[in-house]
Amino acid sequence: MRARPETLGTASGRSLPWRGLACALLLAAVTGCSSWGRGSAKPAPADLGVNVPTLGVRQVWTARIGSVAGLPLAVHAAGPVVTLASADGVLAAIDARTGGDLWRMALGESLSAGVGSDGKSVAVVSRNNALIVVDSGRERWRGALTAQVLTAPLVAGGRVFVLAADRSVAAYDAATGRRLWVLQRPGEPLVLRQAGVLLAVGDTLVAGLSGRLVGIDPDNGSLRWEAPLASARGSNDVERLVELVGRSSRVGDSVCVRSFQATVGAVGCVDTARGVVRWTQAASGAEGVDGDGDAIFGTESNGTVIAWRRSDGTRLWDSDRLKHRKLTAPLLLGRSVVVGDDTGWVHFLSRTDGAPLNRMATDGSGIAAAPTVAADTLVIVTRNGAVDGFRPD
Repeated sequence: MRARPETLGTASGRSLPWRGLACALLLAAVTGCSSWGRGSAKPAPADLGVNVPTLGVRQVWTARIGSVAGLPLAVHAAGPVVTLASADGVLAAIDARTGGDLWRMALGESLSAGVGSDGKSVAVVSRNNALIVVDSGRERWRGALTAQVLTAPLVAGGRVFVLAADRSVAAYDAATGRRLWVLQRPGEPLVLRQAGVLLAVGDTLVAGLSGRLVGIDPDNGSLRWEAPLASARGSNDVERLVELVGRSSRVGDSVCVRSFQATVGAVGCVDTARGVVRWTQAASGAEGVDGDGDAIFGTESNGTVIAWRRSDGTRLWDSDRLKHRKLTAPLLLGRSVVVGDDTGWVHFLSRTDGAPLNRMATDGSGIAAAPTVAADTLVIVTRNGAVDGFRPD
Protein backbone atom coordinates (compact mmCIF):
# COMPACT_ATOMS: atom_id res chain seq x y z
CA MET A 1 0.00 0.00 0.00
CA ARG A 2 1.17 3.50 -0.65
CA ALA A 3 1.37 4.30 3.04
CA ARG A 4 4.25 1.84 3.34
CA PRO A 5 6.58 2.24 0.36
CA GLU A 6 8.73 -0.87 0.00
CA THR A 7 11.68 0.59 -1.90
CA LEU A 8 13.61 3.73 -2.34
CA GLY A 9 14.66 4.76 -5.79
CA THR A 10 17.52 6.75 -7.19
CA ALA A 11 16.72 9.97 -8.99
CA SER A 12 17.20 8.10 -12.27
CA GLY A 13 14.62 5.53 -11.20
CA ARG A 14 16.88 2.66 -10.07
CA SER A 15 15.46 0.86 -7.06
CA LEU A 16 17.44 0.29 -3.89
CA PRO A 17 16.65 -2.42 -1.28
CA TRP A 18 14.39 -1.04 1.42
CA ARG A 19 15.25 -3.35 4.30
CA GLY A 20 18.35 -2.85 6.40
CA LEU A 21 19.59 0.73 6.58
CA ALA A 22 16.67 2.22 4.70
CA CYS A 23 14.13 0.48 6.88
CA ALA A 24 15.90 1.42 10.08
CA LEU A 25 16.39 5.07 9.16
CA LEU A 26 13.44 5.91 6.95
CA LEU A 27 10.57 3.45 7.00
CA ALA A 28 10.58 3.58 10.79
CA ALA A 29 9.39 7.16 10.43
CA VAL A 30 6.50 5.93 8.30
CA THR A 31 5.39 2.70 9.95
CA GLY A 32 7.65 1.95 12.87
CA CYS A 33 9.17 -0.95 10.97
CA SER A 34 12.64 -0.70 12.50
CA SER A 35 11.83 -3.73 14.61
CA TRP A 36 10.56 -5.84 11.71
CA GLY A 37 12.74 -8.77 10.87
CA ARG A 38 14.14 -8.92 14.44
CA GLY A 39 11.42 -11.14 15.83
CA SER A 40 9.25 -8.30 17.10
CA ALA A 41 5.61 -8.21 16.16
CA LYS A 42 4.20 -5.31 14.20
CA PRO A 43 1.92 -3.03 16.22
CA ALA A 44 -1.56 -4.46 16.44
CA PRO A 45 -4.19 -2.45 14.55
CA ALA A 46 -6.69 -0.70 16.79
CA ASP A 47 -9.83 -2.71 17.51
CA LEU A 48 -12.68 -1.20 15.56
CA GLY A 49 -15.37 -2.30 17.97
CA VAL A 50 -19.03 -2.52 17.04
CA ASN A 51 -20.10 -0.35 14.11
CA VAL A 52 -22.89 1.97 15.22
CA PRO A 53 -23.72 3.93 12.05
CA THR A 54 -24.92 7.49 12.46
CA LEU A 55 -24.45 8.25 8.76
CA GLY A 56 -26.28 6.18 6.20
CA VAL A 57 -24.04 4.77 3.44
CA ARG A 58 -25.02 2.24 0.78
CA GLN A 59 -23.08 0.45 -1.91
CA VAL A 60 -24.68 1.17 -5.28
CA TRP A 61 -22.41 -0.66 -7.72
CA THR A 62 -19.19 -2.61 -8.09
CA ALA A 63 -16.81 -3.02 -11.02
CA ARG A 64 -13.29 -4.35 -11.64
CA ILE A 65 -10.11 -2.93 -13.15
CA GLY A 66 -7.45 -5.55 -12.34
CA SER A 67 -4.75 -5.53 -9.68
CA VAL A 68 -3.26 -2.13 -8.84
CA ALA A 69 -0.64 -3.51 -6.46
CA GLY A 70 2.61 -1.58 -6.90
CA LEU A 71 1.01 1.24 -8.88
CA PRO A 72 0.75 4.65 -7.14
CA LEU A 73 -2.72 5.07 -8.61
CA ALA A 74 -4.43 8.45 -8.83
CA VAL A 75 -8.12 8.07 -9.71
CA HIS A 76 -9.28 10.96 -11.89
CA ALA A 77 -12.84 12.31 -11.63
CA ALA A 78 -14.44 14.79 -14.03
CA GLY A 79 -18.19 15.23 -13.77
CA PRO A 80 -19.71 11.74 -13.68
CA VAL A 81 -16.65 10.08 -15.30
CA VAL A 82 -14.01 8.26 -13.27
CA THR A 83 -10.83 7.26 -15.09
CA LEU A 84 -8.44 4.74 -13.61
CA ALA A 85 -5.89 2.08 -14.49
CA SER A 86 -4.53 -1.27 -13.38
CA ALA A 87 -0.87 -2.03 -12.78
CA ASP A 88 -0.71 -4.19 -15.92
CA GLY A 89 -1.94 -1.40 -18.20
CA VAL A 90 -5.72 -1.68 -18.43
CA LEU A 91 -7.37 1.76 -18.67
CA ALA A 92 -11.05 2.37 -18.09
CA ALA A 93 -13.48 5.27 -17.96
CA ILE A 94 -16.41 4.39 -15.69
CA ASP A 95 -19.74 6.15 -15.29
CA ALA A 96 -19.85 6.90 -11.56
CA ARG A 97 -23.64 6.94 -11.63
CA THR A 98 -23.94 3.30 -12.72
CA GLY A 99 -20.49 1.69 -12.51
CA GLY A 100 -20.66 0.82 -16.21
CA ASP A 101 -17.78 1.22 -18.65
CA LEU A 102 -17.76 4.17 -21.02
CA TRP A 103 -14.66 2.69 -22.60
CA ARG A 104 -11.90 0.26 -21.70
CA MET A 105 -8.62 -0.70 -23.33
CA ALA A 106 -5.46 -2.69 -22.61
CA LEU A 107 -2.07 -1.10 -23.32
CA GLY A 108 -0.27 -4.41 -22.98
CA GLU A 109 2.42 -3.14 -20.63
CA SER A 110 2.79 -2.36 -16.95
CA LEU A 111 2.38 1.17 -15.62
CA SER A 112 4.41 3.22 -13.15
CA ALA A 113 2.08 6.24 -12.93
CA GLY A 114 -1.45 7.27 -13.81
CA VAL A 115 -3.92 8.52 -14.47
CA GLY A 116 -4.07 12.13 -15.55
CA SER A 117 -6.89 13.53 -17.65
CA ASP A 118 -8.64 16.71 -18.73
CA GLY A 119 -11.90 14.85 -19.25
CA LYS A 120 -10.96 13.88 -22.80
CA SER A 121 -7.29 12.92 -23.08
CA VAL A 122 -5.91 10.39 -20.60
CA ALA A 123 -2.18 10.17 -19.83
CA VAL A 124 -0.23 7.41 -18.09
CA VAL A 125 3.42 6.38 -17.89
CA SER A 126 4.68 2.83 -18.40
CA ARG A 127 7.36 1.06 -16.39
CA ASN A 128 9.69 1.30 -19.39
CA ASN A 129 9.37 5.10 -19.19
CA ALA A 130 6.93 5.74 -22.03
CA LEU A 131 4.43 8.58 -21.78
CA ILE A 132 1.19 7.34 -23.35
CA VAL A 133 -1.80 9.53 -24.25
CA VAL A 134 -5.20 8.02 -25.03
CA ASP A 135 -8.42 9.57 -26.35
CA SER A 136 -11.73 7.75 -25.78
CA GLY A 137 -10.07 4.36 -25.57
CA ARG A 138 -7.73 4.82 -28.54
CA GLU A 139 -4.04 5.47 -28.23
CA ARG A 140 -3.07 8.83 -29.71
CA TRP A 141 0.69 8.78 -29.19
CA ARG A 142 3.50 7.63 -26.95
CA GLY A 143 6.97 9.04 -26.37
CA ALA A 144 10.09 7.97 -24.51
CA LEU A 145 11.05 9.63 -21.23
CA THR A 146 14.55 9.74 -19.76
CA ALA A 147 13.60 8.98 -16.14
CA GLN A 148 11.03 7.00 -14.22
CA VAL A 149 7.74 8.68 -13.34
CA LEU A 150 5.69 7.93 -10.21
CA THR A 151 3.28 10.88 -10.31
CA ALA A 152 0.21 10.91 -12.55
CA PRO A 153 0.73 13.32 -15.47
CA LEU A 154 -1.30 16.52 -15.44
CA VAL A 155 -3.36 17.16 -18.60
CA ALA A 156 -4.41 20.80 -18.93
CA GLY A 157 -4.53 23.56 -21.55
CA GLY A 158 -3.75 21.25 -24.46
CA ARG A 159 -0.55 20.06 -22.78
CA VAL A 160 0.65 17.10 -20.74
CA PHE A 161 2.93 17.93 -17.80
CA VAL A 162 5.21 15.29 -16.31
CA LEU A 163 7.00 15.30 -12.95
CA ALA A 164 9.79 12.71 -13.13
CA ALA A 165 11.80 10.92 -10.45
CA ASP A 166 14.93 12.89 -11.41
CA ARG A 167 13.05 16.00 -10.22
CA SER A 168 12.51 17.36 -13.71
CA VAL A 169 9.25 18.84 -14.94
CA ALA A 170 8.45 18.71 -18.66
CA ALA A 171 5.58 19.81 -20.90
CA TYR A 172 4.36 18.01 -24.04
CA ASP A 173 1.87 18.98 -26.71
CA ALA A 174 -1.20 16.83 -25.97
CA ALA A 175 -2.05 16.50 -29.65
CA THR A 176 1.34 15.56 -31.06
CA GLY A 177 3.59 14.52 -28.18
CA ARG A 178 6.22 17.12 -29.05
CA ARG A 179 8.19 18.20 -26.01
CA LEU A 180 7.73 21.92 -25.43
CA TRP A 181 10.13 22.52 -22.54
CA VAL A 182 11.86 20.89 -19.59
CA LEU A 183 12.83 22.32 -16.18
CA GLN A 184 15.63 20.39 -14.49
CA ARG A 185 16.47 21.02 -10.85
CA PRO A 186 19.28 19.41 -8.80
CA GLY A 187 18.24 17.36 -5.83
CA GLU A 188 19.18 14.59 -3.45
CA PRO A 189 20.12 11.25 -5.06
CA LEU A 190 17.21 9.26 -3.55
CA VAL A 191 13.49 9.68 -4.13
CA LEU A 192 10.46 8.24 -2.37
CA ARG A 193 8.76 5.74 -4.66
CA GLN A 194 5.42 7.46 -4.33
CA ALA A 195 3.32 10.01 -6.18
CA GLY A 196 4.31 13.65 -5.69
CA VAL A 197 2.56 17.00 -6.13
CA LEU A 198 1.61 18.37 -9.56
CA LEU A 199 -1.41 20.62 -10.15
CA ALA A 200 -2.62 23.75 -11.92
CA VAL A 201 -3.48 26.90 -9.96
CA GLY A 202 -4.86 29.54 -12.28
CA ASP A 203 -2.22 30.19 -14.95
CA THR A 204 0.58 28.62 -12.88
CA LEU A 205 1.83 25.05 -12.87
CA VAL A 206 2.58 24.04 -9.26
CA ALA A 207 4.93 21.14 -8.50
CA GLY A 208 6.70 19.61 -5.54
CA LEU A 209 10.47 19.44 -6.03
CA SER A 210 12.16 17.83 -3.01
CA GLY A 211 10.94 19.92 -0.07
CA ARG A 212 9.84 22.93 -2.11
CA LEU A 213 6.56 23.84 -3.72
CA VAL A 214 7.40 25.74 -6.90
CA GLY A 215 5.36 27.82 -9.33
CA ILE A 216 6.20 27.38 -13.01
CA ASP A 217 5.13 29.29 -16.13
CA PRO A 218 3.33 26.55 -18.11
CA ASP A 219 4.15 28.23 -21.43
CA ASN A 220 7.95 28.14 -21.19
CA GLY A 221 8.95 26.32 -17.98
CA SER A 222 10.46 29.36 -16.27
CA LEU A 223 10.34 29.48 -12.49
CA ARG A 224 7.94 32.03 -10.98
CA TRP A 225 8.43 31.36 -7.27
CA GLU A 226 9.66 28.83 -4.70
CA ALA A 227 8.16 28.11 -1.29
CA PRO A 228 10.34 25.94 0.99
CA LEU A 229 8.25 23.66 3.20
CA ALA A 230 11.07 21.38 4.36
CA SER A 231 14.83 21.10 3.91
CA ALA A 232 17.12 18.09 3.68
CA ARG A 233 18.98 17.28 6.87
CA GLY A 234 21.04 14.37 8.11
CA SER A 235 24.38 12.68 7.55
CA ASN A 236 23.47 10.23 4.76
CA ASP A 237 21.28 10.03 1.66
CA VAL A 238 18.45 8.22 3.41
CA GLU A 239 18.24 10.72 6.26
CA ARG A 240 18.40 13.61 3.79
CA LEU A 241 15.50 12.38 1.69
CA VAL A 242 12.63 14.89 1.63
CA GLU A 243 9.61 14.83 -0.69
CA LEU A 244 6.24 16.51 -1.06
CA VAL A 245 3.63 13.78 -1.48
CA GLY A 246 0.17 13.80 -3.04
CA ARG A 247 -2.70 14.36 -2.64
CA SER A 248 -2.81 18.11 -2.08
CA SER A 249 -5.65 20.41 -1.05
CA ARG A 250 -6.30 23.55 -3.09
CA VAL A 251 -8.81 26.28 -2.20
CA GLY A 252 -8.35 29.37 -4.36
CA ASP A 253 -4.70 30.44 -4.08
CA SER A 254 -4.10 28.29 -0.98
CA VAL A 255 -2.39 24.93 -1.59
CA CYS A 256 -1.75 22.65 1.39
CA VAL A 257 0.58 19.65 1.14
CA ARG A 258 2.51 17.14 3.21
CA SER A 259 6.29 16.86 3.22
CA PHE A 260 7.78 13.45 4.03
CA GLN A 261 11.13 13.18 5.80
CA ALA A 262 13.02 10.43 7.59
CA THR A 263 13.34 12.51 10.76
CA VAL A 264 10.30 14.74 11.02
CA GLY A 265 7.90 15.70 8.25
CA ALA A 266 5.38 18.50 8.08
CA VAL A 267 2.04 19.63 6.79
CA GLY A 268 1.85 23.18 5.50
CA CYS A 269 0.00 25.66 3.32
CA VAL A 270 1.36 28.00 0.65
CA ASP A 271 -0.12 31.22 -0.75
CA THR A 272 0.47 30.57 -4.45
CA ALA A 273 -0.48 34.13 -5.45
CA ARG A 274 2.64 35.39 -3.65
CA GLY A 275 4.67 32.19 -3.50
CA VAL A 276 5.07 32.28 0.29
CA VAL A 277 4.58 29.70 3.02
CA ARG A 278 1.64 30.58 5.27
CA TRP A 279 2.43 28.00 7.95
CA THR A 280 3.86 24.55 8.63
CA GLN A 281 3.25 22.09 11.46
CA ALA A 282 5.31 19.00 12.32
CA ALA A 283 3.60 15.81 11.13
CA SER A 284 4.80 12.28 10.46
CA GLY A 285 3.26 10.55 7.49
CA ALA A 286 3.62 9.56 3.86
CA GLU A 287 0.12 10.29 2.56
CA GLY A 288 -1.29 13.57 1.32
CA VAL A 289 -4.04 15.79 2.70
CA ASP A 290 -7.51 17.02 1.81
CA GLY A 291 -9.73 19.79 3.07
CA ASP A 292 -11.78 22.91 2.42
CA GLY A 293 -11.56 26.58 3.28
CA ASP A 294 -11.91 25.91 7.00
CA ALA A 295 -9.76 22.86 7.71
CA ILE A 296 -7.38 20.33 6.24
CA PHE A 297 -7.13 16.68 7.26
CA GLY A 298 -4.32 14.16 7.19
CA THR A 299 -3.42 10.62 8.27
CA GLU A 300 -0.21 9.98 10.19
CA SER A 301 2.10 7.01 9.75
CA ASN A 302 0.77 5.47 12.97
CA GLY A 303 -2.88 5.75 11.87
CA THR A 304 -3.76 8.91 13.78
CA VAL A 305 -6.11 11.21 11.87
CA ILE A 306 -5.52 14.95 12.41
CA ALA A 307 -7.41 18.12 11.51
CA TRP A 308 -5.71 21.53 11.27
CA ARG A 309 -7.25 24.98 10.82
CA ARG A 310 -6.45 26.02 7.27
CA SER A 311 -5.81 29.68 8.04
CA ASP A 312 -3.06 29.22 10.62
CA GLY A 313 -2.31 25.50 11.17
CA THR A 314 -3.81 25.28 14.65
CA ARG A 315 -4.61 21.67 15.47
CA LEU A 316 -8.38 21.25 15.73
CA TRP A 317 -8.53 17.60 16.78
CA ASP A 318 -6.83 14.24 16.44
CA SER A 319 -8.16 10.70 16.65
CA ASP A 320 -6.31 7.45 17.31
CA ARG A 321 -9.34 5.20 16.76
CA LEU A 322 -7.68 3.82 13.60
CA LYS A 323 -4.16 3.56 15.01
CA HIS A 324 -1.78 1.23 13.14
CA ARG A 325 -4.35 0.50 10.43
CA LYS A 326 -2.19 1.91 7.57
CA LEU A 327 -4.52 4.56 6.20
CA THR A 328 -4.86 6.21 2.81
CA ALA A 329 -4.90 9.93 2.29
CA PRO A 330 -8.30 11.31 3.36
CA LEU A 331 -11.19 12.71 1.37
CA LEU A 332 -13.43 15.41 2.83
CA LEU A 333 -16.97 14.52 1.80
CA GLY A 334 -19.80 16.57 3.28
CA ARG A 335 -19.68 16.15 7.03
CA SER A 336 -17.37 13.13 6.74
CA VAL A 337 -13.65 12.56 6.48
CA VAL A 338 -13.27 9.32 4.49
CA VAL A 339 -10.17 7.10 4.74
CA GLY A 340 -9.41 3.55 3.66
CA ASP A 341 -7.26 1.07 5.52
CA ASP A 342 -4.96 -1.85 4.75
CA THR A 343 -7.59 -4.48 5.54
CA GLY A 344 -10.16 -3.11 3.11
CA TRP A 345 -12.38 -1.06 5.42
CA VAL A 346 -13.62 2.38 4.41
CA HIS A 347 -14.10 4.64 7.44
CA PHE A 348 -16.38 7.67 7.69
CA LEU A 349 -15.29 10.03 10.48
CA SER A 350 -16.94 13.23 11.66
CA ARG A 351 -15.21 16.30 10.27
CA THR A 352 -15.88 18.15 13.52
CA ASP A 353 -14.18 15.80 15.97
CA GLY A 354 -13.12 12.57 14.22
CA ALA A 355 -15.87 10.47 15.81
CA PRO A 356 -16.82 7.36 13.80
CA LEU A 357 -19.94 7.78 11.66
CA ASN A 358 -19.92 4.47 9.76
CA ARG A 359 -17.62 2.00 8.03
CA MET A 360 -18.04 -0.15 4.93
CA ALA A 361 -16.27 -3.36 3.89
CA THR A 362 -14.71 -4.05 0.50
CA ASP A 363 -12.93 -7.19 -0.72
CA GLY A 364 -10.42 -7.20 2.15
CA SER A 365 -7.33 -6.71 -0.02
CA GLY A 366 -6.59 -3.19 1.24
CA ILE A 367 -7.56 0.19 -0.17
CA ALA A 368 -5.07 1.10 -2.89
CA ALA A 369 -5.83 4.73 -3.70
CA ALA A 370 -7.15 7.78 -1.92
CA PRO A 371 -10.98 7.86 -1.96
CA THR A 372 -12.48 9.88 -4.82
CA VAL A 373 -15.92 11.40 -5.37
CA ALA A 374 -17.78 11.77 -8.68
CA ALA A 375 -21.47 12.38 -9.38
CA ASP A 376 -22.31 12.17 -5.65
CA THR A 377 -20.69 8.73 -5.58
CA LEU A 378 -17.72 7.75 -3.42
CA VAL A 379 -15.35 5.62 -5.51
CA ILE A 380 -13.03 3.17 -3.75
CA VAL A 381 -10.35 1.02 -5.42
CA THR A 382 -8.77 -1.99 -3.71
CA ARG A 383 -5.37 -3.54 -4.34
CA ASN A 384 -6.99 -6.56 -6.00
CA GLY A 385 -8.79 -4.25 -8.44
CA ALA A 386 -12.32 -4.03 -7.09
CA VAL A 387 -13.92 -0.64 -7.82
CA ASP A 388 -16.83 0.10 -5.52
CA GLY A 389 -19.34 2.93 -5.62
CA PHE A 390 -20.91 4.12 -2.35
CA ARG A 391 -23.47 6.86 -1.73
CA PRO A 392 -23.70 8.49 1.68
CA ASP A 393 -27.16 9.66 2.66
